[in-house]
Amino acid sequence: MPDIFDTLAAAADRHGSEAMLTALADSLQQRHRWHALFDLRLLQARMTLGLPASGDLGPLDEALRDQLDQASLAACREVGWPLLDEGHVAAGWMYLRAAAEPADVARRLALLAERLPEDDEAATARLQEIIHVALWEGVDPALGIRLVIDSQGTCNSITAYEQAVTRLPGSRQEGAAGVLVDHLHREVFAALAADLERRSLVTPDQITAATSIVALLEAAGGLRDDPSFHVDVSHLQSVLRFARVCTERATLEKAWELAVYACRLPEEVTYPGEPPFENVGEASRLFYAALLGRDVEEALASFRQAASPEQVQPGDALPADTLTYLLWKLDRPAEAVQAALARPSNSDMPSVFQAAGMLPSLVDLAIKGDAVDLLRDACRARGDEITFAATYLLHGDRQHDRGSPTGLRPEEKPGSDS
Repeated sequence: MPDIFDTLAAAADRHGSEAMLTALADSLQQRHRWHALFDLRLLQARMTLGLPASGDLGPLDEALRDQLDQASLAACREVGWPLLDEGHVAAGWMYLRAAAEPADVARRLALLAERLPEDDEAATARLQEIIHVALWEGVDPALGIRLVIDSQGTCNSITAYEQAVTRLPGSRQEGAAGVLVDHLHREVFAALAADLERRSLVTPDQITAATSIVALLEAAGGLRDDPSFHVDVSHLQSVLRFARVCTERATLEKAWELAVYACRLPEEVTYPGEPPFENVGEASRLFYAALLGRDVEEALASFRQAASPEQVQPGDALPADTLTYLLWKLDRPAEAVQAALARPSNSDMPSVFQAAGMLPSLVDLAIKGDAVDLLRDACRARGDEITFAATYLLHGDRQHDRGSPTGLRPEEKPGSDS
């Protein structure tokens, strides 16, 4: 086999430097020397654009800089995808981070995860790289959480969600939260069914006929005042909290079932949540039931009471934001405006609903709920000139087109200067 250096020298002598670089690129591709190929592509781009082959380029005009940037991105894709497909996930992501669509990377990561062999040390290391990119780099949080569940268990997946996913917008949290809801639902159903059958509280036929956790509980008489529990309660309560970002009906149904299960747990094994979810099981049951169109008035009465001035601690925005979110999702915008305006103006920290971008814009709510004058009066009372001006700008634009609400930015909260 000819020495590569002799081959390159011969190509340069006979056909010139461009032919030499083409031959080198072919050789690097065949030998899977992707990092070297990237360097070569940058060198070729410089030559094509008439730039120095080495050294600092200094200031470039905008058109030339754009051409060089596009060549760099193309080189990133050329070497990043094969690196990823070969299992060098971290190295591939280094190139693809700026050059590829996250959704495309996520699809390749999912395929790579499916092909990983079991009980293999190299595969374990590769799995951790996939988890890092999917979860901690935010490429596909749902895939990352699923892989953590499969490889490290429920406890670690909940910790990972807390640390990596809760910082994302609600729309990007939803898939990962749904994975946890599905997982815990299966876990509770299986453990509950096995326990009830072992204790002869239900028959095998009743288990087979049961389509939900609630049906199992009903078949066993509800298990009220029964000391048994079938899941780590801290896991259950965490997942009930995470699921608040979910909007898919199937996921909400499972979250509601988990909440119903939580309601029958002995008080001594549960933990208090933050208002208005101090009683995590009961408040979650009402919250998810209302989103499913059940027990709506009971839920709203409960959350209205929790958001009342005599109940709310200074600076606590979650009760008002919970009520606002429910009223908006229930298509009661006029009431939602009133709930939003009751939000404490001295709250320093956004609630989880606001931080996740799950609340509608206050101006949009007012327009949809025919409560613009109410909002303007509140702006006058609170010295909020920006929102006041926005009501005129947006109301004029939308009098004939009342689109769906957009996410409320933290600076748009009632009582702020925006």
